Amino acid sequence: MSTPSRSKMNELQTGPGQPTSEWGSVEELFGKQRANFGTDVTKTYEWRVDQLDRLIRMHKENFKRFADASSRDFKTASQENVFEAAAPIATAEYAKSQLKEWMKPVEAPLPKFLAASGHKGMVYREPYGVTLIICPFNGPLLLSLRPAVAALSAGNPCILKLSEALLATDELRLELIPKYFEPEALSAVVGGRETVTNLLKLPFDFIFLTGSVGVGKVVMRAAAEHITPVLLELGGQNPAIVDQTANIPDAAKKIVWGAMAWGGQWCTSPGYAVVHESVAAAFVAECKKAVVELYGADPKNNPDYSRVISAAAVNRLASLIDPGKVVYGGRSDAAARYLDPTILYPISWSDKIMEDEIFGPMLPILTYSDLGALITKIKSMPRPLAGYVFSRDQKAIDGVLTSLSFGGGAVNQTNVFLFIESMPYGGVGTAGIGNYYGKYGFDSLTHAKSVLVSPPDVAIDHLFPPYTKEKVQALNQWFEY
Repeated sequence: MSTPSRSKMNELQTGPGQPTSEWGSVEELFGKQRANFGTDVTKTYEWRVDQLDRLIRMHKENFKRFADASSRDFKTASQENVFEAAAPIATAEYAKSQLKEWMKPVEAPLPKFLAASGHKGMVYREPYGVTLIICPFNGPLLLSLRPAVAALSAGNPCILKLSEALLATDELRLELIPKYFEPEALSAVVGGRETVTNLLKLPFDFIFLTGSVGVGKVVMRAAAEHITPVLLELGGQNPAIVDQTANIPDAAKKIVWGAMAWGGQWCTSPGYAVVHESVAAAFVAECKKAVVELYGADPKNNPDYSRVISAAAVNRLASLIDPGKVVYGGRSDAAARYLDPTILYPISWSDKIMEDEIFGPMLPILTYSDLGALITKIKSMPRPLAGYVFSRDQKAIDGVLTSLSFGGGAVNQTNVFLFIESMPYGGVGTAGIGNYYGKYGFDSLTHAKSVLVSPPDVAIDHLFPPYTKEKVQALNQWFEY
């Protein structure tokens, strides 16, 4: 299948009142999903497993097509586009294997006198309802279908609003989703700002966004109109701290890979390295060596190095580069959606490249002399989605992990914590609200409904008047567990 043209994708986009497919308008699609949710069918284990099975089949039966589409959009590195196609399968299979356990009501501890009289406290997980998932471009499959797995396993029908930047991947999903799913369970639309604006007018029961801080604010304002709960996966300028005890060659290679993989377009990519001044020169030299080791002397023609999403994105990234601080790379070709893997040194906190999340294959390198002062500086900035520390000094590691607030991260590693299904993933502050992955996603997409179960022949007498001194004193029993 050839890469679809921009005009072809315009036909697939939806605006107010325009058809999403044979299903009709977005409003009609929303109505179908809400009516389906109202039947309670989505609350059953059978419905949820069926949706996960459909997603698994869709990806297994079209694996190469998904990988090829991801490659045509921008993930030219084979490891990256294969991972994109494989990860949703693994995510859905993991959820399926755990779903029965996740769905079981959980018994809660009770005050001693209630437990002794036969009461039980039960917590049920119930789905919110029709869920809107607003998808980014940088995870063409993973960052749309991983949230969908969380929603469907939790019993929520959902609508995916796909990124309009992914021409090949969007065309394939819009073809395949209707073949594998009923529209009242899972459907997809594609479009830009107008599409999002109109979707956000609808009274969704839950909204899940992976995107920028700016879009996150728009979503929260819209959600407030309907008191709709949200899960926001945003981003930030992620620090990688390298102290004087670190394994410098190891740290340099991992940080360079973390900054350059996926064309640097991953929300957990190290946004900058800040290195103890005593090892800065050695670290810079090792970073330059690592770029060549990973991507060769000609990254532009290396199939293991991915492209940037668009010409406009290349131009934005190129505008951040101070030519006087380029120690490796720095060249760009907007027409080819290419930017060199670029190392910049020495960078200061006031440089333009440090003003916001970079989201491209560039690594600014700063230095520090005092770890406490560095932590204070980082804490004065917006909270990052990810944080990394490279050190052999456990006291220093503990200091960073205890004092710095970030969504998630790693010690002596970058990025790969987000591959682990059993650990929660999510931001804090400007980096996001809430978390998902595995059981954490199931819990985020369900409401914890608490129910106290009383035997039919047991009364709590001290609740009823007339209130004697003994009855008032009996209230203290509620605080004894």
